[in-house]
Amino acid sequence: MTTFVDRVELHVAAGNGGHGCASVHREKFKPLGGPDGGNGGRGGDVTLVVDQAVTTLLDYHHHPHRKATNGQPGAGDHRSGKDGQDLVLAVPDGTVVLDRNGEVLADLVGQGTTFVAGQGGRGGLGNAALASARRKAPGFALLGEPGEARDIVLELKTVADVALVGYPSAGKSSLISVLSAAKPKIADYPFTTLVPNLGVVTAGSTVYTVADVPGLIPGASQGRGLGLEFLRHVERCSVLVHVLDTATLESDRDPVSDLDIIEEELKQYGGLEDRPRVVVLNKVDIPDGQDLADMIRPDLEGRGYRVFEVSAVSRTGLKELSYALAGIVAEARAAKPVEEATRIVIRPKAVDEAGFTVTQEEDGLYRVRGEKPERWVRQTDFSNDEAVGYLADRLNRLGVESALLKAGARSGDGVAIGAEDNAVVFDWEPSMAAGAEMLGRRGEDHRFEAPRPAAQRRRERDAERDESQREFDDFNPF
Repeated sequence: MTTFVDRVELHVAAGNGGHGCASVHREKFKPLGGPDGGNGGRGGDVTLVVDQAVTTLLDYHHHPHRKATNGQPGAGDHRSGKDGQDLVLAVPDGTVVLDRNGEVLADLVGQGTTFVAGQGGRGGLGNAALASARRKAPGFALLGEPGEARDIVLELKTVADVALVGYPSAGKSSLISVLSAAKPKIADYPFTTLVPNLGVVTAGSTVYTVADVPGLIPGASQGRGLGLEFLRHVERCSVLVHVLDTATLESDRDPVSDLDIIEEELKQYGGLEDRPRVVVLNKVDIPDGQDLADMIRPDLEGRGYRVFEVSAVSRTGLKELSYALAGIVAEARAAKPVEEATRIVIRPKAVDEAGFTVTQEEDGLYRVRGEKPERWVRQTDFSNDEAVGYLADRLNRLGVESALLKAGARSGDGVAIGAEDNAVVFDWEPSMAAGAEMLGRRGEDHRFEAPRPAAQRRRERDAERDESQREFDDFNPF
């Protein structure tokens, strides 16, 4: 069973916002004490955070569906619903987040770096929050918005300073085992290394990391062998080290041709042309290996490569190699621009921007797109006529009705608000009357204008008593 996974498809779903509550305060002798419906709670977010203690995406390979909790609905007596709990997912350092089309959404490098993969839905307002001087007792509340749900791809690109590349069985694992404290699997057959290995090397005052990438073969950039799967792990390195086998038993191979083939694969993969190269002639402890290294070293140095002859068995040349790599890494770090603190830039929208668009499609349907109209539609309970009337008021104040008239819409034309796959379609009627008018003027409630029964009875008794007193006063001459 594999214990290393560096690419997964993750299905994340943020929590839905809780619905607002439509409630009227009631107590003895006060049956209509005013609206007291609370707001719904916010849905939980799904957040990715870099944790250097995590080194693989294996957990998400086994459990690819992750969902945050929903917000709770509001209740009467002005009680707001509880917010949903955020879901925090730990990912390794160097994780790249992509959408299903391959577009990069975030590059997570550095302990504690976060990315919100799914935004929780807003909670709906209760009728207490919707009340106003003209709308004294709304008989509706707003619905909570659904949380964001989408599929993302997580790719792990190892964060290392030095990458060891070369043919299978060239001695990369043996080399990293003697340069650092890493203990990779070492055996005398090809593709012993199936996952990248990381080691930490200390050379003087410089500490750097070395990655052992599984062996490359011709055609690796097109998917042969394991190269395409793990070439992404060399993208972040500061220096590439070609580990060449000077004691190979294959008659059709030699170190120079191996170097040319690996360089061609790196060129086909792309993006690594600017990285400095170092050539390591390995296994010089074998007599034939030392002879071959002496033969090809002038040719490699003539190409501009820095060449080191090493042996992982006898530890020959390791100190010189370690300090040379430390110097290259130090130069790369010094040349790297200083990262400035992220500046928060707030760009407010112009007050004269409409915030929506109205377009006519080929079939004659008018489509309204915009953040506010689409959000208002999601928050509307279409089974409540007063809520529909409130939506009509909001759209009219925003200018949607005027924009439809300018676009040529007429009474009875079809209008859709939202995207094609999730839109509300209706037949448009200018200044359309909704159920709210049945309560009187839109936004008003005749229940608060009508006298209450107990108060009416008291006024009638007081009027009868006053009338009797007047009659008595008229009859009594004294």
